[in-house]
Amino acid sequence: MAHGAVKMPLTELIDSNLQPSVGTDAVNKVLHAIRNHLDMDVAFVAEFRTHDRIFRHVDARDRTPIVSGDAAPLEQGYCKRVVEGRLPELIPDTQQVPAAQALPDTQAIPIGAHLSVPIRLSDGRVFGTFCCFSFAPDPSLGERDLKVMHVFAALLADQIDRDLEQQRTLEQRKRIVTSALDAGQPSILYQAIYDLSTRRLAGLECLSRFRLEPQRPPDEWFAQAAGVGMVVDLELAAIRNALSALPSLPTDVYLALNCSPQTLLSGRLHELLLSAGLGRIVLEITEHDYIQDYPALLSSLAPLRAQGLRVAIDDAGAGYASLRHVLNIQPDLIKLDISLTRDIDSDPKRRALASALIAFARETQARIVAEGVETQAELRTLRQLGAGCAQGYFLARPMPFMEAISRPFPSA
Repeated sequence: MAHGAVKMPLTELIDSNLQPSVGTDAVNKVLHAIRNHLDMDVAFVAEFRTHDRIFRHVDARDRTPIVSGDAAPLEQGYCKRVVEGRLPELIPDTQQVPAAQALPDTQAIPIGAHLSVPIRLSDGRVFGTFCCFSFAPDPSLGERDLKVMHVFAALLADQIDRDLEQQRTLEQRKRIVTSALDAGQPSILYQAIYDLSTRRLAGLECLSRFRLEPQRPPDEWFAQAAGVGMVVDLELAAIRNALSALPSLPTDVYLALNCSPQTLLSGRLHELLLSAGLGRIVLEITEHDYIQDYPALLSSLAPLRAQGLRVAIDDAGAGYASLRHVLNIQPDLIKLDISLTRDIDSDPKRRALASALIAFARETQARIVAEGVETQAELRTLRQLGAGCAQGYFLARPMPFMEAISRPFPSA
């Protein structure tokens, strides 16, 4: 060998570098392992494009004429010639191969020894090549080394197949979300929130619905949008559609808009809300949303709150994060999650926890909204505990805007 290294057996090389499975991050480890195993100076994976090849991954001993991201004409160099059979896959000494000597790169780099094998995907296409070269000839290279290259090329092809499938899935999901936006979705239904002391309409929570295929619950649509980096676009579309009802809203009724911290911190929400007027808008931040930087969130909220925006913590009591949200954000409204209001009339533990949150809200000048009220008994208990407002199927289901603003408090 050119540098006197001892080659590791192929099975041991695979076991030490590729177990339990090859992942995307492991490609560079594969290159490093094979380059060390063969004692070569440079190893790389090149992807073939229409007119050029791009070096996706590069590993080198010291100096290297190429780095990841570089591109070169497809007709230049060894790669395409090897795939087409115009150069052998194994060249221990380029001086012995006239076709290699004729290439400008052979002298310029220089290339003394070269190994290159195609990376063939499961559909038969050639993705590119997996290559190694040394600046000096290496007569010790042989068919066993070429076999090692083919084994690793197959492993890389398998990983690239998985990556491409993931990319296709991602693009398909993006197209579905984009089609929803292009169709003007989501549509909005409104659920009445009643003041329990006056029995009058206090607010309307704006709830997204998707009237297109594939049929699925709204939370799945927003989860899919989040998975492809489009949740801000979808939330802003929902908020924009919900705000269309604001001119027809009674002056003493507010609109409650659901919003993730990500959308709030994007900076794109402010112009939309400021143009609508903030005095009758409540922004609901769900308890389930993870907030990494409370100071940044509060800074983003400050100019909106200064112009009248109110903030609610949604689903309070549903999990451990709710009190953190309440303490850090200091909301104007605290919405009790359905897990607290369900059967509160017959469950002393739920009553105790709800009572504690209601007392906390009273001390901090926040207002309580009880969600998910489904029975007269639950409503009676919540009123006795001091909840200021309530919503739920017993009071009103989500419905079109004009029905929601005209629905009276139930008499039963």
